[in-house]
Amino acid sequence: MSDSDTPSTLPPPGLFDRLVIGMNALGSIWILFLVLLVTSDAMGRSLFASPIVGVTELIQISIIGIVFLQLADAIRTHRMTRADSFLTLLKMWRPRLSSAVEGSFFLIGAIYMALGLWGSIPLLIEAYERNEVIGNTGLFTLIIWPIKAIIVLGLAVSLIELLRQSYGAWVRALRG
Repeated sequence: MSDSDTPSTLPPPGLFDRLVIGMNALGSIWILFLVLLVTSDAMGRSLFASPIVGVTELIQISIIGIVFLQLADAIRTHRMTRADSFLTLLKMWRPRLSSAVEGSFFLIGAIYMALGLWGSIPLLIEAYERNEVIGNTGLFTLIIWPIKAIIVLGLAVSLIELLRQSYGAWVRALRG
């Protein structure tokens, strides 16, 4: 990551960046909802011996949705967990090579996202056509295709963001 690409010095957000930021914000609001839900469930169990039905299923499926809503923004702002000590050392001696290696890493990530997208679209279609649910019939069920749609959206947006990052790194590598 070059000094000019730190999160505090990113260029003003364009339309795609706003989509990514909006998805991240939606994921954060979802987390707040889960905190309130779990707190309410715990209070209901303790005070009234009456838990909220379906909390386990909602949390289980929400974690997946939140991850895919926030993934692209973590990539955009370089907050993905990574060991970049090699790139840091390489950047000191060969900055252009460091950018090329980083561009390659981003491209590999994009390929991974494309594979995930390729595998997830049929699962979304199947869940939608079959009207698949999670939970216990008669007690609490939740349709799962919206979460699968979030997975597909998150993978697609992350793929585009990784391609953007790769392009930027390769431009730095070629221009010096």
